[in-house]
Amino acid sequence: MEKYIPKISEAELEIMKVLWEKSPQTANEVIENLESKMDWKPKTIRTLINRLVQKEAVSYHQRNGRMYEYYPLVSQDSFIQVETKSLLKRFYGASLKPLLVNFLKEEKLSSEDIRELKRILDEKNEENLRKDIKND
Repeated sequence: MEKYIPKISEAELEIMKVLWEKSPQTANEVIENLESKMDWKPKTIRTLINRLVQKEAVSYHQRNGRMYEYYPLVSQDSFIQVETKSLLKRFYGASLKPLLVNFLKEEKLSSEDIRELKRILDEKNEENLRKDIKND
């Protein structure tokens, strides 16, 4: 069963990105990391961290008896998977084909990207062929 992934706001997502990049980190380290990217006050960042702790997206442990170090409980891959499914459902009725077609028409892809996509599609095709043979 898939672990519950809490709803994470756009602002909270910025905190998660910092923690996914490197963990654990103290609140001060997260603040330093975001200072150059966001126009947020330290109190705002601390509030966002606390919200993520309450949502059980982030946890912490104490270092030196006083300092808290924060780390994500939700993996980036799990979050992306849930968000992608949500996007598909909202915009494409859970059908992947229209999303992919739209993306491929609009996106500039390198030769390496195209090779990777072909490889993934070939693997999916092989999986389907094996399933079809097994079900016959």
